[in-house]
Amino acid sequence: MASSLDHGLKKTVWKKTIIADCRKSEIWKILILDQFTTKLLSSCCKMSDLMAEKITIVEDLYKSREPVLEMKAIYFMSPTFLTHLFCLLTMNKTSKRLTKVCKEINISFLPQEAQVYTFDNPGAFQSIYSSHSQDRRKTLESLADQLVTLCATLDEYPGVRYKKDGNMENAETLAKLVDDKLSIHYELDDGGKRKGKTQAQLLIVDRGFDPVSPILHELTYQAMAYDLIEINEDTYKYKANNGAEKQALLNENDMLWVKLRHRHIAEVTEEIPKLVKEISASKNKQPDAKITISNLSQMMKKMPAFRKQMSEKTVHLQLAEDCMKHYSKNVEKLCKAEQDLAVGSDVDGVKVKDPMRTLLPVLLHPYSIPDKIRAVLLYIFSLNGTTEENLNKLIQHVKIEDQREYILNWKQLGVPIITVPSFFPRKSSRRDRSQEQTYNLSRWTPVIKDVMEDAVENKLDTREWPHQSECPAAWNGSGAVSARQKHKPSSQDERRGARLIIFVIGGVTYSEMRCAYEVTQAVKSCEVIIGQFESSTELFFNLLKE
Repeated sequence: MASSLDHGLKKTVWKKTIIADCRKSEIWKILILDQFTTKLLSSCCKMSDLMAEKITIVEDLYKSREPVLEMKAIYFMSPTFLTHLFCLLTMNKTSKRLTKVCKEINISFLPQEAQVYTFDNPGAFQSIYSSHSQDRRKTLESLADQLVTLCATLDEYPGVRYKKDGNMENAETLAKLVDDKLSIHYELDDGGKRKGKTQAQLLIVDRGFDPVSPILHELTYQAMAYDLIEINEDTYKYKANNGAEKQALLNENDMLWVKLRHRHIAEVTEEIPKLVKEISASKNKQPDAKITISNLSQMMKKMPAFRKQMSEKTVHLQLAEDCMKHYSKNVEKLCKAEQDLAVGSDVDGVKVKDPMRTLLPVLLHPYSIPDKIRAVLLYIFSLNGTTEENLNKLIQHVKIEDQREYILNWKQLGVPIITVPSFFPRKSSRRDRSQEQTYNLSRWTPVIKDVMEDAVENKLDTREWPHQSECPAAWNGSGAVSARQKHKPSSQDERRGARLIIFVIGGVTYSEMRCAYEVTQAVKSCEVIIGQFESSTELFFNLLKE
């Protein structure tokens, strides 16, 4: 079974934390953690991984505990008053005999997935976007510091670019802060030389660049599950066949989850029963029998050797069934209207000339208030804003007079909500995906995927994506390879093994995370890593549900 340590960012973070110091000693040790370092290690390793490095006990720094004098301890702590006090104590003559090493580890982010990071800063959204915020600059400074630790952990000194937006200055401000702090951080390397730019690029963009993706009902497995099912801290709770309450962690230790999470739900519901049959075939004389939760339970009792493997399949069979129940009840009908409004045309490619005709059936149907709000928002986004009179009518129709902020607050993200009466064209052109095979109810592609593909193909327009700092030669073009590169291989070949790091101010959706993996897989010359404030990725869904 693969370990969580086999996955991208998690493997990198694990190597950068305490692992090197652990391997210097063959004796068993105790590990003392605070709240952040507990989250950090929990995100990239399991207890079995720690045991393999001779760590036998993990303790909470802030809890009383019995001394274990016969064992050595590793204190892994965040830079707080308490840790500064600890460092002062190590300067004491008596303490010096007890403290052998005091080491700084420059990590202030969590590896959420192999190609996804988070800063675990849930208050950042309000600090940056609230009209009453008093600490916006301070929050951006903090985010810049965290981005620098990400780059340092990856050993990258990237060129920095940002999405220019006339209404919002967050991306530009953060880009400048990050670039200045990177310059200071890499002023001198360990050899006394200034570190040059590496083959990496950092793109910073504000959430308002694509308001559609967070609102749509997504039908890929991970996005759909986290939207429709109650999943807290990656824990899925469900009832077993005997009625007992069970729970399962949806993380990268579950290789079936890793395999299926970015697949469309239609493929997932076909794949899981096939996998169950493959496992049970060697023991079951009737491999073609219909697989249900009920007879899975019976099979597991008869096959102890297969119990763990079957348990994983059972979890996903149940989760997929739960997703499909929601889909069949409401989501399927909603998706057609949502996709037409988002894409601007129907499944046959016919342009939506009157978005209100697409919206009206949703408003007349007894859908939930959050679902109607999502549809209203998509209608407004499709027009690039609506009149105040029309908005008031919509709010009255949905009966959300006391919840109108769910719609109006999008203007704080730079998204047009109220405009003069006119049908506006869409803000920017999209990549042509007419030849790509898609499901009828999954035609929308997140805008960030266009950005990723344009970036690795060197096609980002410098007018829309200004350079905050110089970029390596292979990233310096805008639409074409520069003259001095014409005799060389393509810029993508030059960037083999390079990284494209993206930070979205305001949060990332699961569909956008999926795009990072898809582009990496398709391009192969460049790894795409994407990140956000906090691990609560479906931020806007949570706001609508409150």
